[in-house]
Amino acid sequence: MRVIDISVPNGPGQHVYTGDPVPKIEAAKRVARGDVANLSLLTMGTHTGTHVDAPWHFIDRGPRLGGVPLDRMVGEALVADLRGRPCIDAAALASVPLRDGDILLCRTDNSERWAKAGFQSDFVYLTLDAAEDLVARGIKAVGMDYLSIEQFGSTDFPVHHRLLGAGVFVIEGLDLRPADPGRYTLVCLPLNFPDLDGAPARAVLLA
Repeated sequence: MRVIDISVPNGPGQHVYTGDPVPKIEAAKRVARGDVANLSLLTMGTHTGTHVDAPWHFIDRGPRLGGVPLDRMVGEALVADLRGRPCIDAAALASVPLRDGDILLCRTDNSERWAKAGFQSDFVYLTLDAAEDLVARGIKAVGMDYLSIEQFGSTDFPVHHRLLGAGVFVIEGLDLRPADPGRYTLVCLPLNFPDLDGAPARAVLLA
């Protein structure tokens, strides 16, 4: 079995969505200072790097992270080659061979944006008609290869509301450069903070 890491590394200089907390790593204990072990203090937002969105992120009465079954984030996944488009709309998804219960991972030009310095506000996003199509086709989760599935500058976030409101789980901040288009098993497990609106995750594909 081959394990393909599709998570972005966290640390100094990583891309952070505009307005979100910048991750900080501080030395709490260090052997070099006479402590018995090395221990770091990590401060970060819940939507840092590769992460998952719980419905409560946008829907005030929606389930928090602990209310999302793990099987929404583990299962058969289709990496779809959707490069060369400024956005992913329903027409772009028409030829994608989705099955009921699939997890769709959108490989777009976003994956190349990780190599650039700083947050890239012109990222490829999902349109509302695409979200409607995915809900109708019965997928259980959708993953995007940048820090949001929503168009930058949105004020009402209709795509998040439609997907999360319909029980379609959202995974953001993936790096799909190592993954060829095709079918895999996805394992994407967020940190176990059941009362939160989301959490960073480690996402891997099994081939």
